[in-house]
Amino acid sequence: MATRIDGKVISQQVIDDVAAGVDQFMTQHGFAPALAVVLVGDDPASHVYVRNKVKRAGEVGIHSIERRLPADTTQAELDAVIDELNSDDSVHGILVQLPLPPQLDESSVIARIRADKDVDGFHPLNVGALASGQPQLVPCTPLGCMIMLRQTLGDLSGKRAVVIGRSNIVGKPMAALLLQANCTVTIVHSKTVDAPALCAEADIVVAAIGVPEFVNRSWIKPGATVIDVGINAIELGGQRKLVGDVHYADVEAKAGAITPVPGGVGPMTIACLMQNTLTAAIAQTAQRS
Repeated sequence: MATRIDGKVISQQVIDDVAAGVDQFMTQHGFAPALAVVLVGDDPASHVYVRNKVKRAGEVGIHSIERRLPADTTQAELDAVIDELNSDDSVHGILVQLPLPPQLDESSVIARIRADKDVDGFHPLNVGALASGQPQLVPCTPLGCMIMLRQTLGDLSGKRAVVIGRSNIVGKPMAALLLQANCTVTIVHSKTVDAPALCAEADIVVAAIGVPEFVNRSWIKPGATVIDVGINAIELGGQRKLVGDVHYADVEAKAGAITPVPGGVGPMTIACLMQNTLTAAIAQTAQRS
């Protein structure tokens, strides 16, 4: 049976390191790093995510600022909030919770956030820095996946890695990080010919496609490490259940190590958001001194 990669345990290690870093930052500068979270509308899942992020920020000593806007907020109104936070030197990180209501342009919003305050790591300048091998603020979910992979496997050099999915949020930055770790990387997607065969050659499989339990044991090489980024709500026996993109029970018997859902990648994403906020605060404070 595969080793269970416990995201709760590993994320707590990251959180403990960030808390120590925040203490040191406050001792040096006399104020805490600050994270501003902007929430537009009433999406229930977004409210849960924001609440969890604010809670974690409080645990590590990061000052959190919440800006809640109605669902009918216009592009100009949201832009004005971002501009205000961009110009506020006491705010070190800005996160606009996605998805946004349909009248708002997500790409425009992401690009409007100052790159050095973009703790999600989605700004085009941060994406370009990552692609060119000069990462600054890295998307939180791929960053968390890399921490788990290194804790599980140590040196990743020479490993064959397959990323299932090519999103800007997970798939593409995940592939860039694996490449920087000297893996041989393949991205498979909806147009890939014989994706299962490609995955079955990989030492590392990262699944991020948003399809419940899509990946089964036939996709997995014996002993491979499987990182399941997906989180999908399904109905099972009249009850709501969260599952990943990987069929855990099926793959567990064949893989060498695997992340569960929930309790795998999810906690790492928020922990890495805290790490990015501290990183941004240190960089901005150094630049102003």
